[in-house]
Amino acid sequence: MKNPWISIGAGWAGLAVALGAFGAHGLQSRSDDPKVLEWWQTAADYHFGNALGLVLVGLAVRAGALSSAWPGRLLWLGSAIFSGTLYAMALGAPRWFGAITPIGGTALIVGWVVFAVGARSAEAQV
Repeated sequence: MKNPWISIGAGWAGLAVALGAFGAHGLQSRSDDPKVLEWWQTAADYHFGNALGLVLVGLAVRAGALSSAWPGRLLWLGSAIFSGTLYAMALGAPRWFGAITPIGGTALIVGWVVFAVGARSAEAQV
């Protein structure tokens, strides 16, 4: 099975760090609204945390502790939607984007559950 998750996760983490730095330095000087900074911080936190999750998925696949790519797909898509909508709102997108954010959160939850179940199944076979 193709296993791109370590490199995707590392790249995703790098992007999270860059966007977090922008929020801490560039965005802070452009907005006085604390809600905007809160959205950005939440987006960057989830973005980075789930990027590390992608690396873990890749390591689990490499070690044979996970045989499915679904956890990686769900974590990547979920963090893109969850963090992406928050980043967009912080940059001025309409607030109705907030209605899309829970779709990403749901994908993240499902991704972590699928990861846990897949890892547990692999443990049971050993």
